[in-house]
Amino acid sequence: MAKVDLFGKDLITTQEWSIEELQAALKLAKDLKSKYHRGRVPHLLTDKTFFMLFYAASTRTRAAFEAGMTYLGGHAQYIDVSTTRLGSGEAAKDVAKMYEKYGQGLGVRILDSAIDYVYGAGISVVREYAKHCDVPVINMACCTYHPTQGLADLMTAQESLGNVKNKKYVIMWAYAKSFRGRCSIQEEALIMPRFGMDVVLAHPPGFEIDPAIVEQAKTNAKASGADFQVSNDLKSALDGAHAVFPRNWASNELLSVGASKFGKEREIELHEKYRDWMLTKELLDRMDRRAIVTHVLPVLRGEEATDEVLDGPHSVIYPQAENGMHAKMAVLALTMGKKRK
Repeated sequence: MAKVDLFGKDLITTQEWSIEELQAALKLAKDLKSKYHRGRVPHLLTDKTFFMLFYAASTRTRAAFEAGMTYLGGHAQYIDVSTTRLGSGEAAKDVAKMYEKYGQGLGVRILDSAIDYVYGAGISVVREYAKHCDVPVINMACCTYHPTQGLADLMTAQESLGNVKNKKYVIMWAYAKSFRGRCSIQEEALIMPRFGMDVVLAHPPGFEIDPAIVEQAKTNAKASGADFQVSNDLKSALDGAHAVFPRNWASNELLSVGASKFGKEREIELHEKYRDWMLTKELLDRMDRRAIVTHVLPVLRGEEATDEVLDGPHSVIYPQAENGMHAKMAVLALTMGKKRK
């Protein structure tokens, strides 16, 4: 593998990194994981600070970035946007220029209720920070992408399945009484076929993802000798699959106009039509006998999937969550790891 230099590079989506760059991140993530379990994580980011600007709440993303920076010998500073002057008219440009003077990296998380679920509103903010910031900007999840999650999920598939070439990976819309955006869905739709997995995106009518993402996923699949398909037939999509990711996301209609305009109750009524889109043991039995069940968490138990599935022998959701930290550590180390001249 050719040597790559990622120092100072933004990570907005995995699609903007080359295969070689992604492989370097995966290789380092796996090495850091091994050292972590031996209590020997190297201090690659001593005296470095990573600012984490959160417009949206988080359970894992904040914890993983924060812990990861600690293990690497640096510091992660959590900033709740509601405690800043951004809501009072301060420009993102000015905030970006300020944080680059204080630290060596900036993470931005903006999605779902923070943007009223309007598709495109989050990624535009992330790119605005990246445009003006001279230190690397890491997308910690927006309306469109979640790159460090995509890396962690690919890492988990590789660990669990070995050679993932032409292994069947199903991204499955799943029923829920609430709804989320589709950043993780679209990130996986891009990265999995790029590394040779045959991906099936299964969802009911009305829950299509960004058509530009679909076209790029097909291009990625063609380049790697893989396949990318979209299906409205859940059972046939799962037949013989090696991995499944059951997750809910909002309808096209809601994401185009926002939750307040479309109406949350109206959206939930739409979801109720597809209550049978829940991953059960019966559906899991249609898959390969060594298949894995993945999820980025939080998983909605008894809605997206049953406890029997999520706590069963096929589930890798907790190792996957751990891999999220190692993938983030690798990205931080590669983009922030050199001394500022």
